[in-house]
Amino acid sequence: MTASEPRSGRPETPPIRGAVVGVLTALFALGIAEVIASFIDDQSSPLVAVGSALIDATPEWLKSFAIRTFGVNDKRALIVGMVVVILILAAVLGIASIRRPWIGLTGLWVLAAVGAVAAFKRPTGSVLSVVPSIVGAFAGSYALTWLLKAAKPSVVRSEDGPLETPGELDRRRFLLASLTIGGAAVVAGGLGRFISSRRFGVAEASRDALTIPAPADVAPPPPAGFDTPGLSSFITPNADFYRVDTALVVPRVDTDGWRLTIHGMVDHEMELTLDDLMARDLIERDVTLTCVSNPVGGPYIGNARWVGAPLKPLLEEVGVHPDADQIVSRSVDGFTVGTPTSVAMDGRDAMLAVSMNGEALPFTHGFPVRMIVPGLYGYVSATKWITDIELTTFDAYDAYWVQRGWAQQAAIKTESRIDTPRSNAKAGTVMVAGVAWAQHRGIERVEVRVDDGGWNDATLSALDTTDTWRQWRWPWQATAGSHTLQVRATDATGATQPEQPLTPFPDGATGWHTVSVTVG
Repeated sequence: MTASEPRSGRPETPPIRGAVVGVLTALFALGIAEVIASFIDDQSSPLVAVGSALIDATPEWLKSFAIRTFGVNDKRALIVGMVVVILILAAVLGIASIRRPWIGLTGLWVLAAVGAVAAFKRPTGSVLSVVPSIVGAFAGSYALTWLLKAAKPSVVRSEDGPLETPGELDRRRFLLASLTIGGAAVVAGGLGRFISSRRFGVAEASRDALTIPAPADVAPPPPAGFDTPGLSSFITPNADFYRVDTALVVPRVDTDGWRLTIHGMVDHEMELTLDDLMARDLIERDVTLTCVSNPVGGPYIGNARWVGAPLKPLLEEVGVHPDADQIVSRSVDGFTVGTPTSVAMDGRDAMLAVSMNGEALPFTHGFPVRMIVPGLYGYVSATKWITDIELTTFDAYDAYWVQRGWAQQAAIKTESRIDTPRSNAKAGTVMVAGVAWAQHRGIERVEVRVDDGGWNDATLSALDTTDTWRQWRWPWQATAGSHTLQVRATDATGATQPEQPLTPFPDGATGWHTVSVTVG
């Protein structure tokens, strides 16, 4: 073959370029989708919609594992995991697209279809919800085509005619195309977050401007409690209060647009604005909330001072039908909670809360309004971001977690926890301390034992109400070596928490909290 003869074939595109093409295409498509979603709502974002669908479809054992492992960061871990999986899949599709571009285009549109369907099927979904995924797919298709063209080798013309001969790979062209698409992806993602933040800013401004009226029924000052290092404070600060919910993105609700509808098996429906709700006679109460996912000795419990409108008078005003045994409350993102009507109306301080520890509810805890029913686990009582109350029956409807196998009704079980010591201690007098709870029954006794010895009565802090936890402490004369501490509580009905350990599923954990302590 002479120099004037055309060479056959074309140099192969390195697989790494295909991987870069796939990753940049995915990032660009997601960035454009985020921009479009910022004009519609968060639930229409492909990442949020698919992530929410995964949360809904995740089996109970995996949900519990995520909560135990990641705690309040479980949503962040899910999003990071999704992005990693998407980018790996995109890289594989990008490599396959070097020879067969249709593979990458097909994969892109399949992923877009998954995002569109997930967004449409959300409780708040609509036809508009599919737009971000579709627009993102169109943008991604353009980016993929352009990047693939830039990734392939350059060609030069033969001196003897129009036949093409392969030349060197044009690294500069590919780098420029990659930087352009990559930069556009970053700008699009940032723009989407900026627009969303401006919308969130309106909600934040409305929260900052909200003045909570003084309650008509003021709670007495909380008891001083014990000042023992390592012991949970009687009132849990808002920043430390546990958060367990299904919201992948925390809803930001503007107070001006908030409405609560009460309907269903009632004599007449009612709709309330936030001003209507706060114009009612508000009550102030200390109430301890507990998540049913809390394992023995776990952290998913907290005590706060709440201000809100009593729920019972509202239900009496709408005229609840005698056979309406369930209250189904819905949050702004479509999450549902089922509460026994009889419990909400039996005289306990069930409320629609607007304030937590002296300030408007934080967004993570349900601003502008959440429901609280003392004595019940959160999944059957504590609806955040509430917008709808329907009176119905347990036979007619199963709420979100009940559909996934949890019990329809779940009163909080009597439990206790050792806060300190948890692992090490010095020989001598060691203050063993913790909290115990049996909401709406109250704690009467807490006992501690060491190494399977006899039970010792702990000293209890002053009683606030039966709806709050109580602190306890017991001085232990610790000796060198390894020791096992256990605690058990007895509620005001005389029932002592059982020794038998049970997992949280399906209606709350039981068992004595046990810790191993090394004394030096």
